[in-house]
Amino acid sequence: MSEALPDKTTHLRTIDIFADLTKAEIEQVGKRTAMQRVRPGTVFYSSEQTAEVLFILKEGRVRLYHLSPEGKELTTAILEAGTIFGEMAMLGQRLHESYAEALTPCLLCLMSREDVKASLLSDPRIAARIAEMLGNRLIETQRRLSDFAFKSIPQRLASVLLQHARPVRRKLLGGGEVELEVPFTHEAMGALVGTHRETITKVLNEFRTAGWIELKRGRVLILDSQQLVAISDP
Repeated sequence: MSEALPDKTTHLRTIDIFADLTKAEIEQVGKRTAMQRVRPGTVFYSSEQTAEVLFILKEGRVRLYHLSPEGKELTTAILEAGTIFGEMAMLGQRLHESYAEALTPCLLCLMSREDVKASLLSDPRIAARIAEMLGNRLIETQRRLSDFAFKSIPQRLASVLLQHARPVRRKLLGGGEVELEVPFTHEAMGALVGTHRETITKVLNEFRTAGWIELKRGRVLILDSQQLVAISDP
């Protein structure tokens, strides 16, 4: 893409795994990373790729998904800014038979296996934060599997809404009570819950009628998070 890229050091300093590093140390990491902007809808990693690469997601949201033999997509995760992912066996990161798609404009930092060994794993501060991040992701994966096995679609949808809720920026700037929103389409939520978009729309309308949410174009405003908690974890 022709768009100018931002300063790598400035952006790397905001990533949690580099929080303990000095500016000079982050500059050294920056020398080993390539930076790339990706447009929404771009599949920037596919199951055919074999090279090991670690992605650091600085801006945007990324969807990881599998394709069934019939061509049906199964979303395995939606990743937010600040996380790491990729095909890197030494970190326990696998994208085997997976696809990675930019849901929004994304800013990615890319690292090779050699760069990860030299810049990340060699520093115990970074290695500890990576271990914590990956451990939390494993816990979340186990929770999702449990939800699929034991919860109904309304319960799973309530869990997805709570998990991906974020403060509405305009409310934070204006003061007062903080509102929460989920910036996903019905189709994206259906992929996470494991059902059709039409079913998601039906359940969301039920939540709206009950006064728990408000539906906006491409997003959901949460009006009563306590009710969603009660539904998601009965």
